[in-house]
Amino acid sequence: MSLSLRDQLMAAGLVKEKLPEKSGKEQRQQNKDRARQIAEQKAAAEKVRAEKAARDAELNRQRELSMGRKARMVQVKNLIEQHKLPKVEGHDYFNFIDGKKVRRIPVDAGLRARLIAGELAIARYEGRYDLVPAAAAERIRERDERSVVALSTAPESSPAPDDPYKDFVVPDDLKW
Repeated sequence: MSLSLRDQLMAAGLVKEKLPEKSGKEQRQQNKDRARQIAEQKAAAEKVRAEKAARDAELNRQRELSMGRKARMVQVKNLIEQHKLPKVEGHDYFNFIDGKKVRRIPVDAGLRARLIAGELAIARYEGRYDLVPAAAAERIRERDERSVVALSTAPESSPAPDDPYKDFVVPDDLKW
């Protein structure tokens, strides 16, 4: 029968019985500590992988939004280019409000009447303003709200009964 090294050392009297037990406990404790460190490293690595996956997913989502926005803007540009009415040369302008600024676009009497009636709309792209049919304006508005300039088409409200100017009507197409 072969004896283990520990048993042989004890038989020779070179080590005491408590010493091997102590070293065995230390070895088991070291093994437990090493296993705990490995588990912590794995958990930390998994956490880093999860954070990276979350960052990558967010970047992909932002990239997709950006690409979708660019695609919609290309569609808006194409719709405006396809449906815009030819520019009118003349000294008659239609004034409109875009944001906080008053802008103007050259029109003739027929275009002015169609604008006021709502048959035409003003579309904006890359700092230019063009006249487009109302149906095309709705398709443009579906893709980008800001590309269609909202004309004030407020319904006529009845004047107050005590208004001294209620009998005087201001025309919508007043030229300045």
